Amino acid sequence: MTDGHDAYVRMRTLQAVVVLLFVVLAGRVGYLQFFDADADRQARRQALRREVLYPPRGEVYDRNGEFLIRSRECYDLMVVSSDIDPRGFDTALLCSVTGIPRERLERDLARARSYPRAPRRIASYISKEEKLRFDECGFRGFYTVFRTVRQYPRNIGGNLLGYVGEVSDAILRRYPDYEVGEYVGMSGVESAYEKVLRGRKGVRYLERDVGGAIRGSYMEGRMDTVPVPGRYIVSTIDARLQLFAEELMRGKVGAAVAIEPATGEILMMVSSPTYDPDQLVGNERTRHYAEIMNTSHRPLFNRAVSSRYPPGSTFKIVQGLIGMQEGVLRPTDRHPCHGGYRAGSVSMKCHEHDSPADLRYAVSTSCNAYFCYVFRDILDNPRYGGVKNGFDVWRDYVESFGFGRKLGSDFLNEGSGSIPDRSFYDRRYRGSWNSLTVLSLAIGQGELGCTPLQMANLAAIVANRGYYYIPHIVKRIEGVDSIDRRFYERHYTRVDPRHFEPIVEGMWSSVNRDGSSVGARLPGLDVCGKTGTAQNPHGRDHSTFLSFAPRDNPKIAISVYVENGGWGASAALPIASLIEEYYLTDTIRRPWLLERVKTMQIHYPK
Repeated sequence: MTDGHDAYVRMRTLQAVVVLLFVVLAGRVGYLQFFDADADRQARRQALRREVLYPPRGEVYDRNGEFLIRSRECYDLMVVSSDIDPRGFDTALLCSVTGIPRERLERDLARARSYPRAPRRIASYISKEEKLRFDECGFRGFYTVFRTVRQYPRNIGGNLLGYVGEVSDAILRRYPDYEVGEYVGMSGVESAYEKVLRGRKGVRYLERDVGGAIRGSYMEGRMDTVPVPGRYIVSTIDARLQLFAEELMRGKVGAAVAIEPATGEILMMVSSPTYDPDQLVGNERTRHYAEIMNTSHRPLFNRAVSSRYPPGSTFKIVQGLIGMQEGVLRPTDRHPCHGGYRAGSVSMKCHEHDSPADLRYAVSTSCNAYFCYVFRDILDNPRYGGVKNGFDVWRDYVESFGFGRKLGSDFLNEGSGSIPDRSFYDRRYRGSWNSLTVLSLAIGQGELGCTPLQMANLAAIVANRGYYYIPHIVKRIEGVDSIDRRFYERHYTRVDPRHFEPIVEGMWSSVNRDGSSVGARLPGLDVCGKTGTAQNPHGRDHSTFLSFAPRDNPKIAISVYVENGGWGASAALPIASLIEEYYLTDTIRRPWLLERVKTMQIHYPK
């Protein structure tokens, strides 16, 4: 009886264990089938290969339809280590077909074996011809992915157009839509309009058999998505003018910016020295980048929008306009100048010219003393009850001209320049200062800092008699009715338009009659200009020139800044004048001046 009972218990126990195991296995299978998405994805990942399909990047044209940036077909060579033929492949043939050095191929294959089922890129910028030869050989486990690479047909506008580079870890963390190996705009137009130019990626899923070989499209391609090409951009740049200006600025350090006053469109923008944008494309990009970075004067730095320069005498225009608006200056008011301005222990030198001067003549000859009087009259105006309040009023006017803040252009690295506030001087002078203390501001020196873009915008403001459109680089985007609305809005200064006429008269006289800008005269074009010589504590003075033409219905406003260039009329003026002549007449009638400027080399202190 006991033996029978024990056998019965053992049988029931065995049955219970079998049933329990069955329930556990069935539960696990059910869970995996219906609830565990990770397991499902893992299984699919083992059976599928996901390939990213990259779209062609949008192209960039100049205002006349000429290519500034275009895309050329190329390919990435990928490998899935687990898919390589176990019997091996002809390494020498693969290297010969693709141009990959054998040592690099073996190194990359060793890394790929660490993640045998993950696609890994082992070469970039494979040409179409190399891809066709590769396809003929049929290397198992290797495949190509279509990409595009940038080309710059004119080899101009390195800082302006920018370049494309592989996404960094920081970008991957910030923008999860990007993946390792993708390219992104790193500066200039390429960066500012990345979302427009980039397009949208597609995906293709390929199904594997049990041996890992590709059988074909998964679900007949129903899960695939098609890449959407990036949109093209028509820029505001005149390619011929850009090339011409870069040639003129070669051998100098500085910047030149030209704007169409009626629209705010940037016609050309040069930062010198610049670089050939094609150097930052292809397999030699890393080497070229290192070479450019090690070049003196920082070619990758866009001085046109980021530098902070003292505006020098070009800023006297602003002082005259504020003085008239504030009622402390009439165009007929005369002030003496006997070699400069003196008050107590403070003095400001000036070059020789007739004295006394009215406003027109003071602008024309760039008289320092005249604008010292005007500046002090603004700050010491008794209706404000003190110089500090008067300084605040002056500063508000200056900001309305676009100084001391970003203009809001479509350059991501646009600088704001610098306009000191009263707290700055309170800290520096422990609260004890007056209009004489800050007198250097009267002639665009001291703590004033402006970008060349801001100075070109000042030329556009005077050309328009009191307003400007935010300077911008893009004219039209494919498939978009209009560009950002902010570029169509007029921005007015705090100065009444009627006060601009005496300033315009002075700038016209400076070029066409009796002033410091006579070298910019172009018969029949009514050029208006203002020279500037900015003091430089580290060497020779900087040369700057601000101009627009014609006087009525102006077509171009320009600012040129040449570091260590000396007098405004010696370096910046001839460059600006030649650019204006070329743009307005489509020719150069002063070949002797062109040759002199092209061969002008500015020497810098070590």
